[in-house]
Parts: sequence; C-alpha cells; structure tokens
Amino acid sequence: MEKQDVMTSHSDSYIKLLKTNRELLVAHIHNTQCLLDNLLENGYLLAEDVEIVCACTTQPGKVRNLLDLVQSKGEEVSEFFLYVLQQLTDAFVDLQPWLLEIGFSPSQLIQSKTIVNTDPVSRYTQQLRHLGGCDSGFLPSYAQGSERELPLEEVYEDPVLELLGPDDESLGPLSGPPWLLDPDPGVLGGQGEAVLVLGDAGAGKSALLQRLQGLWAAGRLGAELRFFFLFRCRALGGLGAGAALRLQDLLFRHCCFPERGADEVFAFLLRFPRLALLAFDGLDELPSDFDPSRAPDSCSPWEPAPPMALLAALLSGRLLSGTRKLLTARTGTALPRNLLRAKVRLRGFGPLQLRNYARRVVPDRAARERLLQQLDAHPGLGGLCAVPLFCGLVFRCCASLCDTREDSGVLTLTDVYLRVAEVHLRRAQPRSLVQHPARCSAETLRAGRHALRALGRVALRGTERGRFVFGPDEVRVSELREGSAQLLPLGFLRVLPAPGPEPGRRVFEFLHLTLQAFFAAFFLVVDDGVGTRELLRFLGTGAGAADGDTDGDGDSDASTGACHPCLPAPCLRDCISAGLVPSSGKDHLQFTNLFLCGLLAKARQRLLRTLVPAAALRRKRRALCTHLLNRLRTHLQGLPRLQSGGFRQVQAMPAFLWMLRCLYETQSRKVGWRAARGIRADYLKLAFCNACPADCSSLAFVLRHLPTRLALDLDNNNLNDFGVRELQPCFSHLTVLRLSVNHITDTGVKVLSEELTKYKIVTFLGLYNNQITDIGARYVARILNECRSLTHLKLGKNKITSEGAKCLAQAVKNSTSIFDIGMWGNQIGDEGAVAFAEALRDHPSLNNLSLAFNGISTEGGKSLAQALKQNTSLEIFWLTKNELNDEVAESFAEMLKVNQNLKHLWLIQNQITAKGTALLAEALQENSSLTELCLNGNLIKPEEAKVFGDEKRLICF
Repeated sequence: MEKQDVMTSHSDSYIKLLKTNRELLVAHIHNTQCLLDNLLENGYLLAEDVEIVCACTTQPGKVRNLLDLVQSKGEEVSEFFLYVLQQLTDAFVDLQPWLLEIGFSPSQLIQSKTIVNTDPVSRYTQQLRHLGGCDSGFLPSYAQGSERELPLEEVYEDPVLELLGPDDESLGPLSGPPWLLDPDPGVLGGQGEAVLVLGDAGAGKSALLQRLQGLWAAGRLGAELRFFFLFRCRALGGLGAGAALRLQDLLFRHCCFPERGADEVFAFLLRFPRLALLAFDGLDELPSDFDPSRAPDSCSPWEPAPPMALLAALLSGRLLSGTRKLLTARTGTALPRNLLRAKVRLRGFGPLQLRNYARRVVPDRAARERLLQQLDAHPGLGGLCAVPLFCGLVFRCCASLCDTREDSGVLTLTDVYLRVAEVHLRRAQPRSLVQHPARCSAETLRAGRHALRALGRVALRGTERGRFVFGPDEVRVSELREGSAQLLPLGFLRVLPAPGPEPGRRVFEFLHLTLQAFFAAFFLVVDDGVGTRELLRFLGTGAGAADGDTDGDGDSDASTGACHPCLPAPCLRDCISAGLVPSSGKDHLQFTNLFLCGLLAKARQRLLRTLVPAAALRRKRRALCTHLLNRLRTHLQGLPRLQSGGFRQVQAMPAFLWMLRCLYETQSRKVGWRAARGIRADYLKLAFCNACPADCSSLAFVLRHLPTRLALDLDNNNLNDFGVRELQPCFSHLTVLRLSVNHITDTGVKVLSEELTKYKIVTFLGLYNNQITDIGARYVARILNECRSLTHLKLGKNKITSEGAKCLAQAVKNSTSIFDIGMWGNQIGDEGAVAFAEALRDHPSLNNLSLAFNGISTEGGKSLAQALKQNTSLEIFWLTKNELNDEVAESFAEMLKVNQNLKHLWLIQNQITAKGTALLAEALQENSSLTELCLNGNLIKPEEAKVFGDEKRLICF
C-alpha cells in the first residue's frame, strides 16, 4: 500500500510537466504518427481521437491537439506519452537532453507496456541492418563444385592489417577490423575523415567490408553507428558522365530505399552525419579523371549533380561533414592526405591466419593436415596462400591439383586458374547414360571451348576499355557468336542490378578482376585471329609503330588500327584514347600479362594443343619470350643506380616484380637464365615494394641463375615464412640478406639457419622488427657460430628475452668477424645484459652494439660498464630507453676513465639525475676518445644542465 502511494505521488506531476513544457514539446516533436501509433496500440486513444489529431493541417497544430488529448485522459497516459519520447531516441532525439534533465523514470506499470517503433529513421536502420545481414551473409565463390556461395562466418578469417604513417612506414599491426571505425583522431596530421585501406588484388578488401557490414548488421560495431552505406565504385563509375543524381538518390537508390518517410530519414542524416558510415569499395575502379580535390566549393545536398561530383564532395567533407568514411583501393592508389584520417595496408594471410583459415574450411583434422602437408611439399602454392583469394582457390578447388598434374613442374597461378575453369566446365557438362563427361583436362577444355572463347571475348573487350561491368547486349552478342554458349550457368559471371534510375535493368561482371584477366589472356592465346602485335599490346608493344611485321615472326598485321575480326574495329583506338596504354600499372592489365605468360608456357602447350595449332602456339610463345626479355633489359637499364659501400646498387621498383612474376609463369629455364644475365648489379634493392611470398618464387626463379654473388634488400615487405622458403634456390648467391619488417617467425629463421650455414657466405643479415622469439634466437646463434664471414646482424624489435640473449651472446663471444649487433626493442633484461657483458669482454671485432629499450636496470648496466673496461674494439654503444640510474652512471664514469676506444655512448631516456651526470662529466676530463655522450630525456632539469654547458661532448637536451 505504501509503495502504491509513492508511485501516485510521483505521477501527480506528469500532466503539469506537459503543460509547463508545452512550447518545448511543440517545437521539437516532428513525428506525431509514431506517438499516435503507440497510444492507439495500448488502448489509450480511440480511432476517433487519431482522426481529430490528424485533421489539423500543420505539424505544430497536430502536436497541440495531441497534448490536449493526452492531458485530458489522465496521469497514466501522460506518463506513457513521456515514456514513448524516451524510448524512441531516433524519433525524438532533440528531447533526450530534456528528459535526462528532468530525470524522467517510468513506473513498472508503464515499462510493461509495448512500444511499437514506427519512426521512419528507426525503421530504416532496421531495414538497413536486415539487408546488410543478408548481403554480408555469403561470400561469392567460384572455387568449389556446385557451391555458388559460401557462408561468410564459416570461411572468413581476419587478414593482417598494418597501420601506415605519413611516409607509408609501418606503425605496427592493428588489433582487428573494428579498429577501422575507431573515432579517435588519425595519424596523418590532417583533418580528414576517411580511412584508406590499401591492398593488392585478391587480398580481401571487399570481404573485409562485407565482414564489417555483417558485424554492424548484428549490432557488434557500436550502437552509435545507425547507418552503413556500402557503395561499389565499379558500379558508380558505370553511370556515365551525363548522369545527374541528388545526394538522397545516391544514398537510397544505390543502397536501400526507405519503406516510408524518405524525406524524414534524409533530414535526420543531414542533421546527424556522425551516425553514418560511408564505405566505398574499389576506389581505384573509378574513372581515371576522377579527382576529389577538384570538387566544387559548394555542393547542395538537394540539387542534382554528376555522381563523381557528389562522391568528391562526400570525400572532401563538403557534403555530410562528420560522417565516418572507409575506402578500399589497390596498392599504389594515391589520395590527397588532407582527405584521410589514417592509411592501412591489408597484408593478407600470415602463417597463423592460414592455419586458422584451414581450420575453418577443412573441419576434418586428418584432411586438413594432409592439405597443409601438401602446401609444405609445394612451396609455390604455400606462397600463393598468403593472398586470401588464391588461398580460397587452392583450398576449395585445387586440393587435388598436385596429384592430378601430368608433369612434375612447378605449380603456378595459371595452373590454379586452369583448374578453376576445369572444375566449372565439368560441372556444366551434360550427364547421361549415352554421353560420358570428359575425363582429362584437355578433353574438358575442348568440350567447353565455345563457352571459354565467348567468356574470353567479353573479358578482352572489357580489359581493352578498362571496364569491369558489362551490359546484357555485350554478353548476348558474345553468346550468339559461338553457337549460343550459355555463359551465366557456368558461374564465372554474376548478375547485378544496374545503377541508375531504370528499375529492373541488369548488368554483369566477372566474380573477380583476376578471373576477367584470365579469360582475356585465354582468348588472346587460343583465337586464331590474334596476331603477335595484338597479343603483346598490353605488355608495352608499340601498337602505333610502323605497319607490317615488326616482331620477326612472319605474322603481319595490316595496320596499326587493325583489331581482331570478331571485335569492333575501333577497339584498339578506344583502348589508347581511354588512357589504357601498355604498362599503365593497372592490375587488370598486369594480371592479363601474367596469365598470358602462363598459358604460353611450354608446359601448357600439350594441354592447349587441342584448341590451338601447335605452330601458332610456338609463334606466340617465341614472340612473348623475346618481348619479355627486351622489356626487362630496357627496364633494368632505366633503374636508378648508386655506387655505395663497395656495391653497384640498383633500386628496383614494383614494376620489376611484375615482370619477374611474368617470367616465372613461363617456367622457362632459358628465360630465367637470360633475365639473370641482364641484372648487372651486385646489390638489388627491393624495399617497400609490397612484395609477397609469391614474389619470392619469381625472384628466386631468376636469381638462382646469377653468375656472381648478390646483396638483396627486401626490407619492409610482406614475405613471412613462406617467402623465406621460396628464396631457398638463391641463398647460395646471397652475401647480404635484408629481411626486416616482413612478419617472419621462428619457422622462417629455421630455414635461414639451415640454408645460410650450407654456403657460409653471408656477411649481413637483417631481421629487424619481425616475430622472432628465443627459439628463433637459437637458430640465429647457429648462423653466427658457423658463418665466419658474418659482420652485421640486426635483430631489434623482436620478442627475444634473456634466454635467447644468452644463446646469442655466447655466439657473439665465439665470433671473430662480427662487427655490428642491433638488439634494440627486445626484452633481454639484466640477465641478457650480463650475458652480453661477458661476450664484450676482450672481444676482438665488435664495433657497434645496440641494447636500447631492453628493460636493463642496475645489475645489467653495471655489468656492461665493467666489461667495457677490458674491451678495445667497441666504438658505438646504445643503451637508450632502459632503466639505468645514477649507480649505473657511476660505473660508466669509472669505465670512461679506462676505456680510450669508445667514441659514442647513448644513455638517452633513462633515470639518471644531475648527480650521475656530474660523475660522467668529471670522467670525460680523463677521456679524449669519446666524441659524444648523449643523456637526452633523463631526469635532468634545464637549470641543472647549464652547469655542464662547457663540456660540448655531453648532450643533455
């Protein structure tokens, strides 16, 4: 009874509350329908009451009528009215601060009532979540039997994501995809709103966005994000220059149109853009003349504008300023820094991700282990699996690839895609008691040659024009040209709703860019009408050169404008006028070149001989190999060269890696041998080229034929353990090997230990910033012990503790050649420092040593100082960012009075005070060899440092 009295006393104020705040409510209630629906649903209003409210023609009038009705029906209805305002935050967002201010807390009776959310904004959010969940539920696949789609939750594995700095330097791995939506300030120093995710073709950029969309649809990305708009730039680019859209049309017609209240939803978006995420997939697939920096200074959200102008205004923040933006693009795509909040590189799969992926898609443990053993037996396939797209193909379509090959050659990407084509052709073949399906690969390709040629014609036409979306007319013409071959049932093309105002119109695209490139290359190889000039045009051949036969193969084209007879005559002119010049760096052209080389490889000739005359295959293959070698020679001659450190150093570019990939696909020993002779340098620098493990296969394919020894710099790439294994054939030539910042683990270091100790010629080994633990440190110690020519070893920023440090220190002690050791950023602690102190004592050759940022404190510091009293070789010693105090400073001061060989001593960012500094300054009076003693970042005040101003070698600030 007492509880009921308290509730009644509290509720007496609700009618008065509505009266005293009447004007506030009239001004901020914009959705009376939602209130009417809930009051009617719970029996607080009758249908006649609703008609009375709706009879008013203005919104303020409707609110006043509704307030009068609610107040007239008593306290419970007034309380419920406030409860609806509180629960439907999207509909009554402006009233939420007021409700918090008055401390509104509904009674249990009111909380038991059902709230029906008919607010357009809330309903649209639910609609987006439902469709987002459906769109992200399955991953399109052309990799396995009759399955056309795979459940994303069952096959998705988070790739390796790496944050990039202003100069594209690595700032370390990210915790996972949700970080991309973190609203914290960016790292690029600008005011941009977008996060740009860069990655190679097939690295999983689209799947990453699909995963984020699925997490958002399931409510696992934060409640503050109400809208997720995902755009495919490939479709936006196909709208045409003459199209014009309003911003509302761009958002709703290309993602999801509200079932009701579109204007209200759009108005909410304009007021609260921070609640929306705009994701643009494939920014590099927009027209080549797209430039977001040229967006108009003013752009109206209500007036029609060209789609590219709207997109530029969105990216620059001139429209919907404050929205979170997520962009994906292929590696090498550049955007103005002022548009970006952060840049992220998508690295694909490392060894751990590969095993996790295997666990997902191959549940049976025995089968999974067999598959992983097969990858170990064929390192080329293991290297390909670092790219998620290729990993899916190898795992789901090519598990039996190694067992079914008719030769024992190396497996290449072309082998994988031929297997994909074979699987789908077998599935599409008619099955009956009379007609048996083809059994071997050659029979399967011959049975499906009409479909393959038709697909190739569509793919080549798109490749020439830089197009990836095809209209129904293009597909229909290609089908009819070859006996009405049915392309769509094969599963290589998928149907999409066409962008634009025409409802029901459909367009088509290949499931992936690499698949389109494969069929374009296939058509160039198998069609009799393709001459060598057209065959090589994407590889840099001069299509506009003199008429006649310039290839020396007896195949003459009539004129520069001559195209394949089955293609429109202006196709080559369209290709050139559209800017798709050879070697333009576009992935679709580069992959076409890659598959062209693979299909014309000698090992493929037996397979394709049933489709192409043997003489034509030999002619095309000869022209291709000659052209590849000429291009490589010309490319190498144009690379920057530098005489440094006794080396003739050549700075290679990413384009060089693409050429090596093409050479590797040919699998011609002669081609590899001739390419190696053209390098003519003893130091090859390939740092920051975004090389992956598969590139190591290509690199080793050429470098194994070098006549001399080589220094190889592969720092700051994505090689991981697969790449190290792929480099095995060329270790016998390498004197310098730089593999820093490459995600290498102990497994990769074990391979290095086994290989480098065979030849014992390595002088420089760089493994900085990898994932090496104490186990890997033991392998490195073996290299130190057995490779007596090793002078430089870089192991900083790994995961080595005191146990690994003890092994390394013992190896350093035994080495008479080691000159420079870098151990910055490990965790060796005092035990490790003591071990290195023992190695330093009387060491004959060690000149540079860095033990910075290693958790070394008093015991370790004093041991190092004592050891240096007996050392006569060390000249540079870094102990930055440790825990050294005045007691250690006193020990180093005593050492400086004895050691007259040390030249640079860095004790930066430790715990030394003015007392320790005074001792060091006093010791410098008795030391004439030391040129600098750095104490920046210690516990020294500016006024205290002035006392030591006369000693120029002592640097305190």
